Amino acid sequence: DAIAEAIGDRRLTAIICTHAHNDHIDAAPALAERTGAPIRLHPDDLPLWKQTHPERAPDGELADGQVLTVAGIELTVLHTPGHAPGAVCLYAPDLAALFSGDTLFAGGPGATGRSYSDFPTIIDSIRDRLLTLPGDTVVHTGHGGTTTIATEAPHLQEWLDRGF
Repeated sequence: DAIAEAIGDRRLTAIICTHAHNDHIDAAPALAERTGAPIRLHPDDLPLWKQTHPERAPDGELADGQVLTVAGIELTVLHTPGHAPGAVCLYAPDLAALFSGDTLFAGGPGATGRSYSDFPTIIDSIRDRLLTLPGDTVVHTGHGGTTTIATEAPHLQEWLDRGF
């Protein structure tokens, strides 16, 4: 209800899941039923999805490099495994914005203590996929406050210096 209220009278064309941990997908099927919008998920996260919603599959897949257009803004799907095997971030270069899901938080990498998570993999994803973005890119995280790539680069360099 809270999500539908926030959407208001706008047309919802898709429900994009950054990963399939239950706190990010619990409401997806109900929202899809209510709005008619399809659910999109990276296929590597299907085992996680099925733990929460065994009776309903996502309607379509997200793929690395795929470009989604939202209100005239292009979002590029970046596959960033580690927090979950199918974790993705959405990069909007025209907005200098990244929607990081749980891959990158203010202060460091997302948690890797959950099902199917892997710390070295998330570090590789952040190093190879996110630290290559312009430093002024604003990172909108899945939990907590926003940050920038430039702000996070030194924190992440500490992890890399530790051998990850």
